[in-house]
Amino acid sequence: MMREKEGQSINGRKIEKNKKVIKMVLLAVIVMILLVIVALVVNNYIILGKYKKTNLIINNRNVTKDLKKEVLIQDDEIYISKQDIGNFFDKHIYEEKETGKIITTYNKKIAELGFEKNKININGSEKTTYAHAIKKDDTIYLPIQELKDVYDVEIIYNQKAKALILDSTSKEQKKAVGRKSLAVKSSTRFIAKTVDRIKKGEVVVVISENKGFSKIRTENGKIGYVKTKNLANQIMVRENMEEEKQIKGKVNLVWDYYSKVATAPNRNGTQIDGVNVVSPAFFHLNENGKLVGNIGEEGIEYIKWAKENNYKIWPMVQNDGEGMLNVTSKLMNSYEKRKELIESLVNVCIKYKLDGINVDFENMKKEDKDLYSRFIVELAPRMKELGLVLSVDVTAPDGGDTWSLCFDRHVIGDVADYIVFMAYDEYGVASKHSGTTAGYDWVELGINKFLQTEEIKSEKIILAVPLYTRLWTENSQGDVIKRTVVAMKDINKVLPEGVQKKWDDKLKQDYVEFEQDGNKKKMWIEDEKSLEAKTSLIEKYNLGGIAAWEKGMEADNVWTIFKNALK
Repeated sequence: MMREKEGQSINGRKIEKNKKVIKMVLLAVIVMILLVIVALVVNNYIILGKYKKTNLIINNRNVTKDLKKEVLIQDDEIYISKQDIGNFFDKHIYEEKETGKIITTYNKKIAELGFEKNKININGSEKTTYAHAIKKDDTIYLPIQELKDVYDVEIIYNQKAKALILDSTSKEQKKAVGRKSLAVKSSTRFIAKTVDRIKKGEVVVVISENKGFSKIRTENGKIGYVKTKNLANQIMVRENMEEEKQIKGKVNLVWDYYSKVATAPNRNGTQIDGVNVVSPAFFHLNENGKLVGNIGEEGIEYIKWAKENNYKIWPMVQNDGEGMLNVTSKLMNSYEKRKELIESLVNVCIKYKLDGINVDFENMKKEDKDLYSRFIVELAPRMKELGLVLSVDVTAPDGGDTWSLCFDRHVIGDVADYIVFMAYDEYGVASKHSGTTAGYDWVELGINKFLQTEEIKSEKIILAVPLYTRLWTENSQGDVIKRTVVAMKDINKVLPEGVQKKWDDKLKQDYVEFEQDGNKKKMWIEDEKSLEAKTSLIEKYNLGGIAAWEKGMEADNVWTIFKNALK
């Protein structure tokens, strides 16, 4: 009996153990089934048409989360806030109080859009629109469909999917059709949610291809992945439009200055080795802020000479002269006057078939800094429209209110083709102390400020160097009593015979001093050695080129030095 009971007990335990194993197996199977079901559900879950607000897709990127304000749809018009236009298209967009208009620029276009009339002015031409700018809850909104020609975009609005799609017409675009109905996945992983579905024959935008998968954008504005083999008839709708630079390689510019009352120099029969841009003193502002030309028959001959020698012509536009501080200020403080000056510049560029302009506005009020930047912002698209180069001269980022602090170099460097760093005068006409015209250490410090503090692209910076120096005269008390500009070619004529030159390795130039007529004379020499040192900074910092002030002051081998530095 005992053995029988023991056997029954053992068998019972085995049966219980087997039941537990079976339950565990069944549980595992159920869990696996549930996981598969969940995976299938997750893999095919679609977020479509459930948004409460309109999604904004710009160049195949959903930027909705970056919007400062929601896209506004009112009276069948689609509006985007001024803040968001600033983020995505025109960071220099501007509300002009004088005219009560929004001024916006982009690439080759400048547009004016008001708050009342259905009118838009693009590059000086006005046309009728279906909508105008509006204000709502203290926010300015612009009708994006009226600005498509300004921002060079094509616009698609999918009302069902609540998707506003903006594509730049200058960017590459490929399209294809689905070979069959497809689920568009959020990633290329095995388990990925479905973000959209496309039907057989539906057209999609192909963003990229990688390892058998294509990243696409559907008609609903959804971005996801499908297998490349499931797409057919892929075509290139448009290619990237890249503008060809006028100057291939580095700029080698020389200013050819002559006064307002003089005539253009006769350069016929001469060449300037290595130079590819000349900047003659063709234009200046008069006492009323109007553009005045100083060209004449001599200037026309100069243009002919430049073209025969394959030099690009970027004439100077200057505001120099007595009383021009206030004249320039009045000009900058009026949008209409700025616009009038811009139209005048456009007209003379067309008339004389110029290749660009060089804006050389100096001696301006510090409080007009932003308005001068506005002038350059507004001028840039008109120049680009004509295929012309805009270069702007600025001083070193240190110094006085009307000499240095009147420039916003960051904005100028952003919108102009080139920003010209006039790396002179470290010690100039107003200096109370004797000093160098352009020491190497000071020039390099300025370049670093342009690059790091002002955040200007190196290839946009042209380094301008002086072809002159100054002879300083000090009395017995050490006071500066005279400053005489000396052209580089005349330096040895000014210095007495036997005067000892002392090399300053920090400034990278020779220094001399001597007694004459009871006074002490000092000079920091600009010559081949000092120029070679400064021009080496172009390669070191990958700058856009060199400029020299001014033609006629140079020593004979200066152009060879520049040419070698820019190779």
